[in-house]
Amino acid sequence: MKKPLSIISTPRTEDWWLTRHQQKLKELKASDQPIDILFLGDSITHAWEVEGEEYWQQHFVHPKAFNLGFAGDRTEHLLWRIQNGELDSLSPKWVVLLMGTNNAGHRLDAPEDIAAGVQSILDELRHRLPTSKVLLMAIFPRSRNTNKPMRQRVDASNALIKTFTDGKQIHWLDINHQFLTENGVLLESVMPDLLHPNATQYHKWGHAILSYIEHN
Repeated sequence: MKKPLSIISTPRTEDWWLTRHQQKLKELKASDQPIDILFLGDSITHAWEVEGEEYWQQHFVHPKAFNLGFAGDRTEHLLWRIQNGELDSLSPKWVVLLMGTNNAGHRLDAPEDIAAGVQSILDELRHRLPTSKVLLMAIFPRSRNTNKPMRQRVDASNALIKTFTDGKQIHWLDINHQFLTENGVLLESVMPDLLHPNATQYHKWGHAILSYIEHN
């Protein structure tokens, strides 16, 4: 049976991506403080440095956090990054992982393949960071409502990846209801492109992360 692309460790070839990878390795090597919270993800995590910058400074300077979000990444790209230096010599207390929306959107991967990609990342984290806890985020909602195929793909993926958590090393945090109306509608006032959160949502996300970590 052919392996899904989502689990095959693959680098990207864009100059900015390779440059960011190298820069992040240099920053990690130069850091003289242990990292408490490590963020792994795609553009939504990357944007803690843009839309979310104010709230990053508010929430994650103390405790010390480090951002390894790369815009456009699918699971296989993050898998390559963590196999090629981004976790070396690290032992964070927590890893916040949000991954999979680009597998759903770019390639229209089946939920089972998206889940397999997330599971492959979790396997690497268990192996490389055996003392770290992982806060696995539910993939954020996308598209306007529950009738849209993209929303359904994400929801089905979340139902699968939730089963990978054990409440001990791998923890589950689903804040998707905070982004939606009571009827499950996603509004442009929350995510302007119905995918990427605005600045206010980063405040909510940061608060939810710290609240969970504080009690676990």
